[in-house]
Amino acid sequence: MKRKFSSAVLAALMALCLVLGTASFAVAESAAIPSELPRNETLYFAGQQWGSVVGWSIFMDSANNAMAIAEAASRRIPVNETLYMYNLLDGKVIPLLADGDYQWNDDQTEITVKINPAAHFSDGTPVKATDVAYTYDTHIKYQTANGVNFPEYIAEVSALDEYTVVFKAALNDSGAAKNPLEVVNQLLQIYIWPQSYIEKLEERNNYDAAAFKLDTAEDFIASGPYAGGFYADDQKVILARDDNYWGVAIFGSLPAPKYLAHNIYPDNPAGQVALAAGEVDVCQQFIADVQLLWEEQDLPISTYIDEPPYGICVSTPSAFYNFNNPILANNVAIRKAIALAVDYDQINANAMTYQSPTFVQSPRSLMIPTDGEQAMYDHEAVKDLQWIGNDIEGANKLLDEAGIVDTNGDGIRDIDGKNLSFNAVCPNGWTDWMASMEIVAAAGKGIGIEITTLFPEWSEVQNVFTDGTQTSYDIFMYAGDGAGPTYPWQRVRQRMSSEFIGRTGNWSGNWGQYSNPRADEIIQLIPSVTDPDELKALYTEAVEIYLTDVPSFALMYRPQLFYTVNESVWTGYPEQGDGYNIPPTDLTDGYGIAGLYHLELVNP
Repeated sequence: MKRKFSSAVLAALMALCLVLGTASFAVAESAAIPSELPRNETLYFAGQQWGSVVGWSIFMDSANNAMAIAEAASRRIPVNETLYMYNLLDGKVIPLLADGDYQWNDDQTEITVKINPAAHFSDGTPVKATDVAYTYDTHIKYQTANGVNFPEYIAEVSALDEYTVVFKAALNDSGAAKNPLEVVNQLLQIYIWPQSYIEKLEERNNYDAAAFKLDTAEDFIASGPYAGGFYADDQKVILARDDNYWGVAIFGSLPAPKYLAHNIYPDNPAGQVALAAGEVDVCQQFIADVQLLWEEQDLPISTYIDEPPYGICVSTPSAFYNFNNPILANNVAIRKAIALAVDYDQINANAMTYQSPTFVQSPRSLMIPTDGEQAMYDHEAVKDLQWIGNDIEGANKLLDEAGIVDTNGDGIRDIDGKNLSFNAVCPNGWTDWMASMEIVAAAGKGIGIEITTLFPEWSEVQNVFTDGTQTSYDIFMYAGDGAGPTYPWQRVRQRMSSEFIGRTGNWSGNWGQYSNPRADEIIQLIPSVTDPDELKALYTEAVEIYLTDVPSFALMYRPQLFYTVNESVWTGYPEQGDGYNIPPTDLTDGYGIAGLYHLELVNP
C-alpha cells in the first residue's frame, strides 16, 4: 500500500519527475521534495551510492541502497534504526531505540532490552517490543541474508511486555551461550520495522519467501530521522527529514539538514570534482593526496585529522591466497615470500598517499592500529614473525631453502617443471587497490615468481571471490572488516575460520579457503572468555598462527569509511579533539549520525 499524499505533494513530485526523469519515489504528506533542493537545506554526499537503488526493504538480500541500508559493523541509520549505535572511537554501545543499557542475566544466557517509550515510526505508531520480536522472527522465517545466521547465536526473541524484549542465546551442550559476542552484535545490526507493516508485506506476497524478499517496499514505514520520504532514480537519491522524528527526545533537536542527497557519480574522480566545486559536502571515497585540496588549492575542505593518516584506520584490506590452487595451498614458503617481498611503504606512499599508518608504526598482526586492539596481544611474543616488507633477500632465501628454484633458467621459479605464475586481482576503477596489486605483482619480479594483475569489473569480482569453489583468482584483494562490538574476534574469524570453506555467496569471511584446526578452536573459545589474561593469550596465539601460515596478508590500514568534508555551505563537522567524541563515519553510520545535529550553515 502506498502512502497517501496531498495534491500539493503530487504536484511537487510530478515537477521533480519532469526534471529528473522516470524514478522511484514515496513521500510522506508532511515532507514533499521540491523539484530543486534548497542548497541551504540539503547535505550532499558522494562515494556511498553506486548505481541505481534496487529497493527499500530491510529484508532484501541486495537492495543496493547505500543511504538507507548498509551491512557495515556500524549500521547506516538515517532511515532505518537499530536498538543501539556503535561508536568506533571508544567501542561504546549507545542506546537508540533502546532505553538504557542492555542487561545480561546472571548466567549470561539472556539479554533484556527496554524500548524507549518516546520512539515511534514515521506513521506515528509507537515502537513496541512486539515489533522487535516480529522483525527478528521474519528474518528467520524467510531466510534472509541476516536471518540464516540468527539461530546459530539467538534461540528466541520475545516481547516480555509492551516495552521489554528478551533475547535468549543459543546454548552449547554445557548450557552456556554459544557466542555472547554475536548476541550483543545483533542488537546493533538489525533494523526494526512495525509488525503491522511487515504483515502487510507478507500478505501482498502471499507469504512466498522469494517474492517477499524481492518486494521493493517503497511504502515502507521506518523510525529514522530521514524516514519522511524519498526520491530515487539512476542519477540521484534524496531522503527527506521527518519533522516529527521522535529522536528529538534523545538528540535535543532535529538534524540540521532537511534533505540528504546523493548524486550517483560514475567514478571517484567525478565525485572529487564535485567535492572541490562545493557540490558535495561529505565525500566517502579515497582521494589521493587529499591534503593538497587545502594546502595548494586553498579550498574549504578538511578531514577528521589534519595530518597523516587524516582518518581513523579500522580496516585491513588484504591480499588473500586462494587455497583452491594446490601450489599456493601446499607451499607456505611461496605465500610468505611474496608477503615479505611486497614494498608496503610504496603502497602507503603511492596507493594510499600516506593515509595509512606504516607497519613500523603499527606492526602487522590481526589487530587494527587503535590502542584498545593493540593491547589485546603480546607484541614481544610474535615479534620474530612480523615483517615490514621489501625484503627481497629474505624472500629469496626462504624460497631457496624450501627447494623452490628455477630449474630451467628462464628466470621463473618452478615446482615439478611448472613455473610459478599467478594472477593478482581487484576491481577495475578502485585506483588505490589497483596500485596496491601492481606493487604486489612487482614484488614477484624480484623473487622469480610471475604475478600478472587482472582488473575485472566489480560486478564480476563480487561473484567470483565469494564463491568458495572458484579457481579463477589466485591472489585477490578484499577488506571485509572494520570495527564493532565483536572485533577483533570477528577479524580473526574472517581471516581464518574454516566454517566458510566451500560456501557460495560468501560475504562473511575466509575467502581464500584456509583451514587450521587450532585456529578454529581459538575462534570458538574467544567469545565466551572473560578473563583478560586468558583472552590476550588466545589472541596472541591466533596472531602467531596467522603470521606463520600466511593465508592472507594486510596491504595497508584503511578507514572503514573515508571522510572528507567541504565547509563552504555547512560547518561544524566532527573532527578529532572537538570534544564531541563523534566518529568520522560520514554522519550516517552508528553514532556518527550525531554529527548531523551539530552542523551549522556557513551563511545562515
